[in-house]
Amino acid sequence: MDRPLRDVPAQVQDLVPALTAALDGTGPAVRVLDVPVPGPAHRVPEDVAVVVRTSGSTGHPRDVMLSVAALRASAAATAARLGGPGSWLLALPVHHVAGLQVVLRALLAGRDPATLPPGPFRAAGFTAAARAATAGPGPHHTSLVPTQLVRVLDDPDATDAALGFDAVLVGGAACPPSLLARARAAGLRVVTTYGMTETCGGCVYDGHPLDGVTVSVDAEQRVALSGPVLATGYLHRPDLDATTFTTSGGRRWLRTADRGRLEGGVLHVLGRLDDVLVTGGVKVDPFAVEEVVGGLADVREVCVVGVPDQHWGQSVVAVVVTQDGTAPALTPLRTAVAAALGPASAPRQVLVVDELPARGPGKPDRRAVARLATQLMARHPSA
Repeated sequence: MDRPLRDVPAQVQDLVPALTAALDGTGPAVRVLDVPVPGPAHRVPEDVAVVVRTSGSTGHPRDVMLSVAALRASAAATAARLGGPGSWLLALPVHHVAGLQVVLRALLAGRDPATLPPGPFRAAGFTAAARAATAGPGPHHTSLVPTQLVRVLDDPDATDAALGFDAVLVGGAACPPSLLARARAAGLRVVTTYGMTETCGGCVYDGHPLDGVTVSVDAEQRVALSGPVLATGYLHRPDLDATTFTTSGGRRWLRTADRGRLEGGVLHVLGRLDDVLVTGGVKVDPFAVEEVVGGLADVREVCVVGVPDQHWGQSVVAVVVTQDGTAPALTPLRTAVAAALGPASAPRQVLVVDELPARGPGKPDRRAVARLATQLMARHPSA
């Protein structure tokens, strides 16, 4: 059996009634799109409620099918971890799974999601919306990406408003330890999340899997996830289903493209398997370099990439966003990284930009950052 799939604009007022009908079976499944996609009508398996389009790291669109059961399991596990169903402030786009889940969690709690003013994320708009959202019955939650958290912490009024939330979920991209420390020092109840569209969003909170979710890490450090939150599969892509989802030990697993390690049952995500750089024949973990650089004074965001180099193969470059727009001094930066990780990991260049190119809500687009770094270095070889 199957059901029709309906495309819905990425607007809360359109999504709420369509999602409600998709969940209770009175309406078609919905695919939330930021930009309409012309083409033939589609049908999906009967248990699928939502299709989320994601480009992933390859840039090629993938339509991920999420079932009613998986969505409900994800929302229930989140509520259980956070102390019960609550009110939610939507600060993320609903055509991405993190924003969609904010809407879903609110609906399943019997509440309408609060929303930010239209347009780009601004501290003033967040402040007003957060104060209004936390004035009603609690508990109160919101979900942000690291870039948004930086902007909240940079504004005293926004930070004060964020103190009204019982939980501020932070995901979509790796959250630097220095940013987490800064948020917690300010009194924010921050919860880091790890997951992806194929797991109905975050399924590991502060390194601990949600109820029903199992995490494993193999010999090459590949993270695999299992549990009731897994997607049904990809729309019209059985080839991807066969390589992404596997069965082992009587369980269905999602093979992620992420590296990680398990310590005492706690998952530490180390970046993507294909993000490792090779410079002078030595492997460099850009995520580890980012942790060091992100801890330096005035560095707000950082993405470490490899730029082609005729001598080294790849030159390690740190692209940063700073508080005042001034580049950190290269020598002490290299010294700090070399002391922590070895000389090969020390960036040979540090470049300052106003903002990092992103894909999805707040996740750095490493390919775009590498292209930008290459262009900047070609224009200013001594930068």
